[in-house]
Amino acid sequence: MHAGPAGYGELAEQLRAAVRSVGDWMAEYGEFTPHPSLDVAEDDLRRATGALHERLRENYPFFHPRYVGQMLKPPHPAAVIGYLTAMLINPNNHALDGGPATARMEKEVTAELAAMFGYPTHLGHLTSSGTIANLEALFVARQTHPGQAIAHSADAHYTHARMCHLLGVESVPVAAGADGTLDLQALEETLRGGRIGTVVATAGTTGLGAVDPVHEIIPLARRYGARVHVDAAYGGFFRLIADDSGDGVAAAPFAAIAGSDSVVIDPHKHGLQPYGCGAVIFRDPGVARHYLHDSPYTYFTSDELHLGEISLECSRAGAAAAALWLTLELLPLTADGLGAVLRPGRRAARAWAGLIEESEQLSLFQPPQLDILSYFPSCFPGRPRLSQIDAASARVLDGGMQRPSDQSLFVATYTVDGASLAARGHRVDADVASGRILRSVLMKPEIEERVPALHQQVLDLLADA
Repeated sequence: MHAGPAGYGELAEQLRAAVRSVGDWMAEYGEFTPHPSLDVAEDDLRRATGALHERLRENYPFFHPRYVGQMLKPPHPAAVIGYLTAMLINPNNHALDGGPATARMEKEVTAELAAMFGYPTHLGHLTSSGTIANLEALFVARQTHPGQAIAHSADAHYTHARMCHLLGVESVPVAAGADGTLDLQALEETLRGGRIGTVVATAGTTGLGAVDPVHEIIPLARRYGARVHVDAAYGGFFRLIADDSGDGVAAAPFAAIAGSDSVVIDPHKHGLQPYGCGAVIFRDPGVARHYLHDSPYTYFTSDELHLGEISLECSRAGAAAAALWLTLELLPLTADGLGAVLRPGRRAARAWAGLIEESEQLSLFQPPQLDILSYFPSCFPGRPRLSQIDAASARVLDGGMQRPSDQSLFVATYTVDGASLAARGHRVDADVASGRILRSVLMKPEIEERVPALHQQVLDLLADA
């Protein structure tokens, strides 16, 4: 089956087969008449559906290689089939009696994710998002190290400070280095105070795609008695191509995740899943004790572990587990499976970075570590001002979206200040406190062959401005 619009005819047939299959299964339990309150007129349904189709056209073309803005792309057709098929049944993976089949699928895919990271034992489950997954990890951090603070990079996702506030835990931001990764010297100075119970390392920041040196953070944190949580929501699947090769990524940080206490990953990013599908995994199954609770009307059909017994969320879509399970049946967590989907994006980032470095109109903010590219207009006489860079970046952003559909370009921006530019060796006059540069997320494999054209589009937009 082909992904994308070209394969939608085949996808439609598979979805029809899914509806027939679920309908045949339902028929085994005997016919019944649905309540008339659920009936809607066919003409009304067509009208409302037509309005829905029209309103959905307001979206940006996340599916297209010219969309290199945010971390958005359609799910794989296998995920769509898995999700819709299970959604017709609508299982709830909180308790086994709410979704016995999909709960088992969830346990299976969670075990595969744990094995990908090298955990010898594990406890974990899917979540509705990376934010909730990180909340659970920080909740356990609070329970295991009560009264102690949680340290994270100043460039880490804002969810960590927000969730610490929610949990009533002190959040301690630690300075990032010139490449956007956690500064080890600053971390050690923070750890010396003795108030840090957990260090959060990020394997792929959502801003720049920077990968913290997990292999150095873990031994440093252990020296001071702190546990380590790895936020790999964005970059976790790069573990499959962490081989130090030209189209892979640095091996050491990803291999070291095996020694962390917990890890979060978002299958709804590089795992080709629909929103929302995150996952939290703990190395020590004993942390289940922190989730202990009782309910008089659940957990009664089996003595097996019910996923609701190890989750802060209650109701969760079993369809998400079915979608991920079916996807991994076809694209397994191997370098030749799902890893082959990630390599083109990594090659695209390196290739486009090379074009930018050769350009007189653009400058590379910093070399890409994953598949996120950061760059800025530098085609100004004399020393560029940050206000000029900001205005030119905004014109590229707006100009690309305003072009006709078949010529459009969708990028994103990233806010920087003079200090962050200077730290990377860029001579810029910081005449304003902060400004926007350009940022492109190259997570769709089809982007690789479009890199020269994308680069030229950015140059054309600069020339038109």
